[in-house]
Amino acid sequence: MAMQRRFPVGHADVFPAGAFLKGGVEPVGDFDADKRSDGSRPQQLDKDTGLPLWQVVILDADEEAGKKETAISIKIAAKVQPVPPDNSTPFPWTPVEFVGLTALPYVDDNGVRPRLAWSYRADGMVAPGKGVKPVASGRSESAAA
Repeated sequence: MAMQRRFPVGHADVFPAGAFLKGGVEPVGDFDADKRSDGSRPQQLDKDTGLPLWQVVILDADEEAGKKETAISIKIAAKVQPVPPDNSTPFPWTPVEFVGLTALPYVDDNGVRPRLAWSYRADGMVAPGKGVKPVASGRSESAAA
């Protein structure tokens, strides 16, 4: 069996101490496409699903996260712009949980020495505890149920 390029990962595996949305949801520009007449770029489409790609910046609350791993981008493939959950905290960052999270490893050779880095993609984001969790039978059920 061939290993998939992207593979599913659990939100808690990637963000064991939680993830916090910094800023808003932005469309991902397609830098391989020709510019429009107004100079802007069209929105990038997901190669697997054909859906538009959106991007959010996430603060990783894990104390063991390295300097370059504290603020990361997550891309979300969705037909319409994803709406973040309400922020019921007194802080400026919204706690989020990603559903349908996948990871793609790559070698980042932009620094002094190459390092393994990760590209993350999700199907959506919800308030913590509202995501879909796998159960022993292999089905999924809502964590809110």
